[in-house]
Order: sequence, then C-alpha cells, then structure tokens
Amino acid sequence: MIRTILIVDDQPEIVELLSLYLEKENYRILEAFDGREALQIIQTENIDLMLVDLMMPYINGYQLIKKVRQDLHIPIIIISAKNDDNDKILGLGLGADDFIPKPFNPLEVIARVQAQLRRSYSYKQEAAPTSESLQLKVGDIILDESSFSAIKGDTTITLTKIEYRILELLMSSPGRVYTKQQIFERAWDDYYLGGEEDNTINVHISKLREKLEENPKQPNYIKTIRGLGYKFDNPK
Repeated sequence: MIRTILIVDDQPEIVELLSLYLEKENYRILEAFDGREALQIIQTENIDLMLVDLMMPYINGYQLIKKVRQDLHIPIIIISAKNDDNDKILGLGLGADDFIPKPFNPLEVIARVQAQLRRSYSYKQEAAPTSESLQLKVGDIILDESSFSAIKGDTTITLTKIEYRILELLMSSPGRVYTKQQIFERAWDDYYLGGEEDNTINVHISKLREKLEENPKQPNYIKTIRGLGYKFDNPK
C-alpha cells in the first residue's frame, strides 16, 4: 500500500528536497506551504504522516499540530530550525511524535518516517475492532481499547496514541513502578538512550496528568517515584 505524506513548510526548497527523497521511497507526497493550506488538504485527503515546520504564515506549526490532534492520530514529525529544548517540549506536548532539527540529513528523515509509519501500522492493528471490547479499570478511571480513550465518571478523555500506551502500561499493574526506560520502549517502541527521551516522557506524563487529575501538581493517579520512574495508584 502506498502511504501518503503531507509536507508542510513555507520554504519551497525544503519541500522540494524532502519530496525528492521521499518519492524515491515510493511515498505519495502532498505539499503545503502554510498551516491554512495544510488544513484544507487534510479535509479532502487521507494522510498517513505529516512533516511540519513550526514558523509559517497564517497558521504556524504549533497551531496546526493542535488542530490536527483534535481529530486525527496520524504520526507528526516536526522539522524546524527552532530547536531549543522549549520548542521541542512544546511541540511534543501538543502531540507531535518526533522532532528533527534543521539543517537535517534527508536519509535520517526517511529513516524516522519509516519508523513512525511502522509504529502507526502496529497501533492500528492493536486498535482493530474485536468481538469484545477490552477495558482496564483502576478506581474511577476506565481505559477503553475500542475507542482508545479514558473514561472518568461521565467524561470521555481523548488520548493520543503515546498517551494511551503509557496509560495502558501503568494501569496494567497498579502500584507497580515502571522505569523511564520501560515506559519509553513500550510507548515509543524504540531504544531508550536517556537525556532527551527523559524530557519527552516528562512532557507526556504532564499532559496525562492535565487530562486525568483534579490537581495535576498534586496527582492522585500517576505518581512520580524519584530516581525510579512512575506508577499508577488507586486513590481511596
């Protein structure tokens, strides 16, 4: 099956370079030069992955990612010259799956695109409907496999694929402490090297707390165990 990749960047030479390399790998390429144009394409095309710049006219990359994440769970890779830690943390926190700084090696972009598409395919296979919906329930939190969402009381909480995988791991054994390495390798299906991966995990844990906790700064569910990792508690 030919996968469709949407490249969103206001620099035509960057779009042309990425298109050239990705088309050689037999991907179907769509191009947009600002976030507004990208949203129009998304409404009419089935996109498998997005490569997104951050600094663009009309709708910037941050705004675009936020809007896309309201409806879609496709992989999003940021490619940007804005590559300090705050930019990375903000982009990942809004729902991006990876961050590649400019200038970049096109072969590295291809490798990361392929990795994200493999994970996305695996995720869709996991999400395929079954005859019986599986649920994890800890306290008043229910994790529903059929909708890949969390339910708290009467509220359904939409999760990204990474958030779902983290929560699924933690809730599978309430009270058990999982290391950052265990969390990263399960949720991202990749090797853990520490450093930047730690920051990425922290961002996603913070986002989960914002969605689940009454007071994210004093969490009742997702607890930090200093020097070890995280665990999911059943508050009494």
